[in-house]
Order: sequence, then structure tokens, then C-alpha cells
Amino acid sequence: MGHVPSVSLIMPVFNGAQYLEAAIQSIIAQDFVEWELICVDDGSIDQSATIMNRYVSLDSRIRFFQNEKNIGLPATLNCGFAVARGDLHSWTSDDNILKPQMLSRLAAELNSDKNLDIVYGGYSVINEADEISRYVEPRPIEDRWFCNPVGAAFLYRRKVTEVLEGYDVSLFGAEDYDFWMRAARHFTMRPIDEDLYLYRRHQESLTNSLSSEIRHKVALVVERELQYVDDRQLRARAYLQLVLSDWQAIGWRMTWRAFVSSPVETFRKLPKLVWHLLRVIWHRSRKTFAQGKSN
Repeated sequence: MGHVPSVSLIMPVFNGAQYLEAAIQSIIAQDFVEWELICVDDGSIDQSATIMNRYVSLDSRIRFFQNEKNIGLPATLNCGFAVARGDLHSWTSDDNILKPQMLSRLAAELNSDKNLDIVYGGYSVINEADEISRYVEPRPIEDRWFCNPVGAAFLYRRKVTEVLEGYDVSLFGAEDYDFWMRAARHFTMRPIDEDLYLYRRHQESLTNSLSSEIRHKVALVVERELQYVDDRQLRARAYLQLVLSDWQAIGWRMTWRAFVSSPVETFRKLPKLVWHLLRVIWHRSRKTFAQGKSN
């Protein structure tokens, strides 16, 4: 199939025509040229396929595949990586933008340290009009119990994909967080504090539309990974963080696990937990009252 690229970049696409051209153009504009872009259409019914086919004809580094039906983001990613040829892997969304130096900067970091397996950078949040609202710096991987430190700009070696066997299709919406949590058990990861990516927030984005479901899946991932942690205080803090993020689904169970892990840490956070519980009760009462009035 000709020259083998250094970087394989997967772009899952589902009805992404509105921002798709800008996303693809940002990859073509990279100052690192040894890449292949694998676009995988996941059952779009808009003009996404037409747009992708046009770019395939314009740039031989772009490849296009179509799922027979909509199978979701993590499964679509796995389809893309199954045909990837590069030794370095990454993926991007059909509504986001790579800054021109992203691939070159991340690839240089990996090439400079053969013991490094995953590198990730910072990103800026933009809206529908491409207006930047804030910069999100990458966090140390040790913070993974309390947030997703990797974010949206990342590059990793092929062996990461192979060892982890791709993305978990049961964790749609939290597949990336789960991937990094599993990766942290096996591989070396390093952040670089540089703005390399534009991450778009809009009403149709998954982060907005599935927020409650994503929080629940994240909790399941953290709970699973904590079984590998010996630090009892860290376990307690992580459990309590989950309580504060999703009390309704996991509050009492996680509070008990925190207490068993470290009673001292749990009691130290008790005022905050009580205040949070009172807020939950207040909001649920208001919602119940409003529903009663409407009926």
C-alpha cells in the first residue's frame, strides 16, 4: 500500500458534516506530514460521507471506511485502529481542531524517550463560533482518580492499543477515561504543558448530552481500578470524590467504602459530604414539588 505512515489518526464520524471539513483541514495543515487519517463513518445520514470521500480524492493519506450500521464511538475507534498502519496512534473528533504543531510536538516527545509510551498536551475549549473560552492544562497522571488528566491531545505507541485491546464498547461516553486508567497500570505517561488542540463544546456534543450517564460510568471505572491501589487514604479520597459527583447513584455505597479504607479521611470530609447531601435533597425536593404542581 505504499509508504507506511508514522502516525495513524482515527476520526470517527457520526452526522458531523457541520464541522467536519475544518477538522480534516486541521490535519492536512499539520507540520508533521508522515500521517494517515482513517475516517470511519458510523451510520451518518447527513453529508459526512460525501465530504470524506471528496478529501480521499484530494489527499492519498486519507482513508475512508463505513460501518454497516451505527455501532457507537468505542466500537468505531476499534474498527479504525484495526486497519491502522502507523507505529504511533491517536484519534480526534469530527468537530475538533488540531493545532498545526500537535503531531510533530507529541511525536518528537515520544521519539526522544524510548521508555515513554504515552504523551499528552493541553487544549483550548471553543464554542460553535470558534471562540476560545479557556485553556485546559494537562494534569499529572497521578490525578487520574479525580479527573481525566489526558484530555484531547495525545499520542501513544501501537503496543498500547495492542496490550489494552482497544476501547471498551460497553463504556460509551467514558471509553477514553477507561482507556487511560487501564493504560496507567501498564505504561509510562507524560504531560507537556502546551496548547495543542481546540476542543469544541456545543449542545450536540457527547459531553453535554450524556453527562449523567458518563458520570455513572466513570464511577464504575474508578471503583474497578481502585482494587489495584494499596494507599488507603488515596482510595478514601477517590471514593469520596465519586460521592460528591454522583450521590444519587452511588452515594451510600461509596461513602461506606471510603470509611472502610480510611475512617480519618472520611470524617475529615464529613462536613462537605453533609452539605452536599443537603443540596441533593433540596434540589430533589424542588423538582418533586414542581412536578406535583404541573400535574
